[in-house]
Amino acid sequence: MTSSANNRAHVHWVQDGTPASAIWRSANSAPAPTSVVPVDDTITADAAYRLASQGVAMLWNGDFQNARQILTALEHRTRPRPDKTARTTGELFYRYRQNRSHRARILGLLLVPLQSGNIIGLRRAPDVVAATVDAYGSIAEASVVSLHEVLGTIGAYQWRTKGIPVAALNASIYPHYGTFFPVRSEYVDLVASAPLAEPRVAFDIGTGTGVLAAVLAARGVPRVVATDIEPRAVASARETVSQLGLAERVEVQLTDLFPAGRADLIVCNPPWIPATAHSLLDAAVYDPGSRMLKSLLAGVLDHLQPGGEVWLVLSDFAELVGLRSRNDLLKVIDAAGLRVIGALEAPAVHTRATDTSDPLHAVRQSEVTSLWRLCAR
Repeated sequence: MTSSANNRAHVHWVQDGTPASAIWRSANSAPAPTSVVPVDDTITADAAYRLASQGVAMLWNGDFQNARQILTALEHRTRPRPDKTARTTGELFYRYRQNRSHRARILGLLLVPLQSGNIIGLRRAPDVVAATVDAYGSIAEASVVSLHEVLGTIGAYQWRTKGIPVAALNASIYPHYGTFFPVRSEYVDLVASAPLAEPRVAFDIGTGTGVLAAVLAARGVPRVVATDIEPRAVASARETVSQLGLAERVEVQLTDLFPAGRADLIVCNPPWIPATAHSLLDAAVYDPGSRMLKSLLAGVLDHLQPGGEVWLVLSDFAELVGLRSRNDLLKVIDAAGLRVIGALEAPAVHTRATDTSDPLHAVRQSEVTSLWRLCAR
């Protein structure tokens, strides 16, 4: 792998004795593979798995549907198995994360060509133009992408096309690729039902799709400022509030944590697991060392009006797997000069809580999401 003059990574391989290269693209910021070999319909699933296990990427030259079959076989070989040897939920979670990381590496090593015009240059390839433009933008140069990632863009585009119903808004929203889809209704419902003391201004920190900002505006908050550090999230949130007719009440800003000024209410649903993120989408769930949570709470009083409230919406998943204790959380709240004045709780109703094939099924089934109501001490 090398970089071009404009700092785009390239992948290199040898095709029929001739060196070849193309731009590497990854919407999830995966690194370019350093070893690439061309393969076609003659490769077996076992041979593909051996190559991937050695860190060798395979550039598919055959039929697209056959490539999907090979990917399915790789998915089967990397599927997590029930772990009955883990002694603690923390150990179980660690092994689960190891498997997820291994699985992502293996599945990311089956590659397909993406040509100018966002066309996959393979026999029987589907039309992926709209889905890949969402993820990579319009492509004018020969590129190589992970098949697994391309299929993810197709799935995300289908979600975006049909929309995600949000009961609290009595409407659907249409998230952009790369934003965390609000398929878990617990945290949205908590914000929709918490006692609201007629704030004039509210901040929604780390807005993502903008769903919480929209809920606050729909509940009558005259001005909501929503922030996010990811440009895709900002674009998605702006589209959400516009489609819902709430753009006059909600301003979406590209910034890290707080906007300028102060608010009567500050709401945040931060990443709830203090562990390393392995992909762009992971960053909505994983917060290494609880950095965002600590930064949020440490700075919140500088942006809160006297008498204002902070709504911290957080799952207890980290507590259940031993990554953070309830006492740890309360200490961070106290160190920020805040105190708890109330809490609302919602049991897990998301689909993963009912998936018995998930190694962490018991943990997810016990998970509780809380809206902590905080104010200055």
